[in-house]
Amino acid sequence: MAKKKNTECSCKNTDSLNIQPLGDRLVVKRDAAETVTSGGIYLPETAKNKPSRGTVICVGNGKLLKDGSRSELQISAGDKVLFLSYAGEEFKLKNEEYLLLREEDILAVIE
Repeated sequence: MAKKKNTECSCKNTDSLNIQPLGDRLVVKRDAAETVTSGGIYLPETAKNKPSRGTVICVGNGKLLKDGSRSELQISAGDKVLFLSYAGEEFKLKNEEYLLLREEDILAVIE
């Protein structure tokens, strides 16, 4: 099943962000941490683990290859993804926390 790729590589068209990831990098909004365990126990803020899943907000224009062309990214804006727990760089923009990841840090796309 071929998926149509989003060629828009900028977040400048969204109301919340004005950022352009470079190369094979992408901006991800991490999902909210669980506040209640499956057994019904409420977790304090210090006991919560940061989730390793989120939504891709925007993507770069692809990794630069030796011949000067760019490789097409497999991830597009709006994809729900699983990523390595300690991957990427966290940053805040307009009071929201985001992650800047490389495409290789993405483990799977959730459909």
